Amino acid sequence: MGITSKMIPTEDASARKREIEEKLKQEQETLSFIRENLEKSDQLTKGMVSILSSFESRLMQLENSIIPVHKQTENLQRLQENVDKTLSCMDHVISYYHVAKDTDRIIREGPTGRLDEYLACIAKIQKAVEYFQDNNPDSPELNTVKARFEKGKELLEAEFRSLLTRYSKPVPPILILDAITVDDELEVQEEVVLEHLPEAVLQDIICIAGWLVEYGRNQDFMNVYFQIRSNQLDRSIKGLKDHFRKNSASSGILYSPAIQTKRKDTPTKKAPKRPGYDHDLRVKHHSDALTEKHGAATGKDDVLDIEIDSYIHCISAFVKLAQSEYTLLTEIIPEHHQKKTFDSLIQEALDNLMLEGDNIVSAARRAIMRHDYSAVLTIFPILRHLKMNKSEFDTTLQGTAASTKNKLPTLITSMETIGAKALEEFADSIKNDPDKEYNMPKDGTVHELTSNAILFLQQLLDFHETAGAMLASQEPSLSANSYTSDFNKRLLSSYICKVLGNLQLNLLSKSKVYEDSALSAIFLHNNYNYILKSLEKSELIQLVTVTQKTAESSYKELIEQQIQMYQRSWLKVTEHLTDRNMPVFQPGTKLKDKERQVIKDKFKGFNDGLEELCKIQKGWAIPDKEQRDFIRQAQKKVVSDAYRAFLQRCANISFTKNPEKYHKYRPEEVEEMIEKLFDTSA
Repeated sequence: MGITSKMIPTEDASARKREIEEKLKQEQETLSFIRENLEKSDQLTKGMVSILSSFESRLMQLENSIIPVHKQTENLQRLQENVDKTLSCMDHVISYYHVAKDTDRIIREGPTGRLDEYLACIAKIQKAVEYFQDNNPDSPELNTVKARFEKGKELLEAEFRSLLTRYSKPVPPILILDAITVDDELEVQEEVVLEHLPEAVLQDIICIAGWLVEYGRNQDFMNVYFQIRSNQLDRSIKGLKDHFRKNSASSGILYSPAIQTKRKDTPTKKAPKRPGYDHDLRVKHHSDALTEKHGAATGKDDVLDIEIDSYIHCISAFVKLAQSEYTLLTEIIPEHHQKKTFDSLIQEALDNLMLEGDNIVSAARRAIMRHDYSAVLTIFPILRHLKMNKSEFDTTLQGTAASTKNKLPTLITSMETIGAKALEEFADSIKNDPDKEYNMPKDGTVHELTSNAILFLQQLLDFHETAGAMLASQEPSLSANSYTSDFNKRLLSSYICKVLGNLQLNLLSKSKVYEDSALSAIFLHNNYNYILKSLEKSELIQLVTVTQKTAESSYKELIEQQIQMYQRSWLKVTEHLTDRNMPVFQPGTKLKDKERQVIKDKFKGFNDGLEELCKIQKGWAIPDKEQRDFIRQAQKKVVSDAYRAFLQRCANISFTKNPEKYHKYRPEEVEEMIEKLFDTSA
């Protein structure tokens, strides 16, 4: 057992040794393999280096061969490019020499119908001009293309004029009326567009104008523009005026069919108002007295009304058309020339309107010289309209020359001056109207002076603001900015009171022409009553009381005074019925002849006086039925009561054998006779 244990380790060592020897052998083989591979690698490396060295040598040889060729090729390409550029430049230069010939036909035929092609042709000519000016200013070709350019520009200007002339038409009157008419029943007013030129034509005109400004260096076309458009503006306004003259006479009021068409389903609605003013501006027709006095027929009043309406509409039309013209002008005319061109464009139409206004002022001045103050009323509706539209007028003329802006204010001042003069002279004429016996009404009714004065004042009431401002404008101590509505109202009230005061003084003077004081009283009564009733009916009384609070009561007092004056005329009748000189007697006592004669004289005096007064006063007139009835009733009561009392006192007195000779009338008959007073038909 001990031997075995010693042998085991020896066997393990042998095995271990063999294992190590095998591994060593393997390692030696591996090392040998690596050495072989390294040798092969060295050989390959040497071969690669040799190849690369050879390749580098060949590349250097190739480069040395190629670079000279490349440089030669590059030079050849540059030469080729230079040749191409030279040929291109030659072609371009040669083309300038052919421009005149190439564009001859298009230039001769003009731009009509082919504006774009024509402008392209002009551009070629312009470039040729620039080329020759820069490179060969002495060449004959320069003169040729210059002449061709000028011809082309001339034809463009002619086309500009032709298009404007051919397509610029006056705006139809109906369209103008639609544009200026204000309809209060429409919450939103429909904007009426005034199209002056077709869109395609407008674009051509804009294009030509732009070219002429930028390349043509010509401003003459602006003169052409304002002359043509100015003529159309003036013709549009004259067309509206002619439209009024032809159509207003029959209808009285003229509105455009467009407005009427809108209203055909609602005929009961009121007609639309005219150019934006408060109410109808037509001047009322004058009374028959005015017509006879000044020899004017009603037809002339109608014509005058139409002329006033026409002028008012033309003022509104001018503002609307001028605004439209400015909008059109801004698309065609360069900005820095727009205001000046617009100023020139509106001059003719504006001057015609101002001239017509001056003629109205001159006509009013001539009428004042003839003492025809009613004619000045034509100024009031026009002046009111001018002042209402002044702000819009000023806005429209903004940027124009001062002389242009001042035309309307100058006309307004002229109208205010002549109007104020007419008002003052009218007041003086009322005061100084002569007392002509043949001109006094035989029946004591209202005098023509009174009716004319009241009619004049009533018509002033329609234009009270204008009349007040007119009077205020003549106050030297006030500036225009200090005028107020209340101040103007007080001025007009003072003026009306002045006229009424002058009228009252003149009537009092005229009443003295009558020999019969009773007729004088009836005359004053009728006139005072007419004045008071007219003031009350026309609301003039409210204006009068602004400065004269007691005017109404004062006239009533004057009327009552004249009634009392009239009633005194009956004293010569009723005095015979009093107890004065009446004999004192006892019942049954026989009267003396003298006493009987007294009673007879009283009856005779009463009868004769009654008959005489009734005969005379039956031809007098009291137009106011209420006043006529009041005076009759009052007089009937006074006379009837006195007559009945007298008859009662004489009832049992035997003063004559023929009592029916003296007791001619019963009290009822006396009342009937008085009831027929102031009745020319009785």
